[in-house]
Amino acid sequence: MEHLTRLRQLLQKEKIEALLVTNPVNVVYLSGFTGTAGMLLITEQDAWLLTDFRYLEQAEAQAPAFTVTDTAGDGWKRIAELLGGTGVSALAVEADHLTVKEFAALAAACADLRLQETDSPVKVVRRIKSKAEIDAIARAQALTDEAFAHLLRQMKAGMTEAEIALEAEFFLRRRGAGGMSFAMIVASGARSALPHGVASQKKLAPGDAVVLDFGCVVDGYCSDMTRTVFIGDVSDRQRQVYNAVLAAQKNALERLRAGLSGREGDALARDVLQGLGWAEYFGHGLGHGVGLEIHEAPRLSPAAGDVVLEPGMVVTVEPGVYFKGEFGIRIEDMVVITNDGNRNLTKSPKELFCI
Repeated sequence: MEHLTRLRQLLQKEKIEALLVTNPVNVVYLSGFTGTAGMLLITEQDAWLLTDFRYLEQAEAQAPAFTVTDTAGDGWKRIAELLGGTGVSALAVEADHLTVKEFAALAAACADLRLQETDSPVKVVRRIKSKAEIDAIARAQALTDEAFAHLLRQMKAGMTEAEIALEAEFFLRRRGAGGMSFAMIVASGARSALPHGVASQKKLAPGDAVVLDFGCVVDGYCSDMTRTVFIGDVSDRQRQVYNAVLAAQKNALERLRAGLSGREGDALARDVLQGLGWAEYFGHGLGHGVGLEIHEAPRLSPAAGDVVLEPGMVVTVEPGVYFKGEFGIRIEDMVVITNDGNRNLTKSPKELFCI
């Protein structure tokens, strides 16, 4: 109910009479319903969950705050029927989720209503995590930290990137994770310069930098962390760049707090790399929100705009430097924003490590 209450407060502020929620992640967030066919229709007074015969019993059990209604084959017409006697004149929709075909069908069924395209208000509510959400994310990160320690004991020259990714997933699932947050990034040697270098059949070789970026899902919530380790000896240049990335991350972790914009948060790390001469090789933003999805609002980026960080937001802090055809270095922690700083959920060590 807490999420629904906060959403209604935002709808009132934005003067939205009714909202149709079709994004499955937002459906789960607001109602708890995990079926594969469902929509939410929310007004100031009413909250309906629309689904079909297959999920009616499940919906009633999982979403007690909602009135469950059968779509009976045409959910769009059912929406029109439900709103028909409410006095609602406009219906807001999640424009980034409805297809053109679905929008046309909804418009035809709800000809008496004005449709409003929105960048879902639910996204705004989801930016601030409740204590229960933060606890779930922290549990997911604790498992991820354990998996990283396990990988350090298993990794060796000659293993393939894919074998490392498989070992991580086996470890996490055996300990209760619901799955991986995303396809694990294991990128070694020249491939470590690929920020999203998903695990391949390449074998680890002496002199390789190895970027390990992964997380798991616990109770529906994701974790995310990155560490870069080395096989055998480390070159002077690799060590120099590693220390630069670590210095940039440490500065951001020490100073990131509520009240900063996403652009200002990004600058905490980017300015350090600029001073050390590596900023031109830092091509992505400093971080992103994490929750039910691995990439959520807010963003820490030069393009983040003026969205202000608030207590309860969970964001990654992940500066990286990449040299095409050579190597890349990225270090990532996940933190909860607080009034006077942040709380780091990631406990894995960050000193330069050689296998």
